[in-house]
Amino acid sequence: FYIFFSLGNTEFFFLSAMALDRYVAICNPLHYPRIMSPKFCCKLIVGCWMFGFLGYIAPVVLISKLSFCGDNIIDHFVCDPVPILSLACPPLGKAPLTWQISINTLFLVNVFFVMFSYGNVIYTLMKSSSKGHCKKGFSTISMHLLVVTLFYGTVGAMYVIPSSKRHSNISKAITVFYAAVTPFLNPLIYCLRNDKVKEALGKLVRRMMRLLLKKSTV
Repeated sequence: FYIFFSLGNTEFFFLSAMALDRYVAICNPLHYPRIMSPKFCCKLIVGCWMFGFLGYIAPVVLISKLSFCGDNIIDHFVCDPVPILSLACPPLGKAPLTWQISINTLFLVNVFFVMFSYGNVIYTLMKSSSKGHCKKGFSTISMHLLVVTLFYGTVGAMYVIPSSKRHSNISKAITVFYAAVTPFLNPLIYCLRNDKVKEALGKLVRRMMRLLLKKSTV
């Protein structure tokens, strides 16, 4: 539970760090080499890992002190807090509240930071008089915005919405999406900025369409 959610939390901070990089590159391009120096980038990476693994210490400690009775099989395929807490014997103490405060705080802080960064980026690009600069800027941020939307959207739907309003099968489907599908799509999404990748993908799609047409005519 601790490792799974700490890695997810680290992903939050890495997406925020990437949003900061885009913000400095587009809003303060002349100061970019000075601000985003190799030394600062190393500190940023270390900070993401450190804060990522510090965020869930309190909830994990409280959950580990609970007593578990009856069936020890959770209704999930990962160590998710809701099915784990449902197996614990009352009283649950402050564990559920601490967990909810931790996930909401970490989620909202990163979401607001990303929104603030990209709000300034989009405002700067809209003010730009150069169409080429504007197009290049939106091309730079579009792929990252897609990744952020997929990851934050599924995690928010999973943990920010109260669990009483969510069916267990829907929770499992959302977990599969943010834990497996989104990381699988990330390399492809980022590679779509590469012209050669776009060309190869276009050839693959056209080849598949031709094969499908041949089969349909047969």
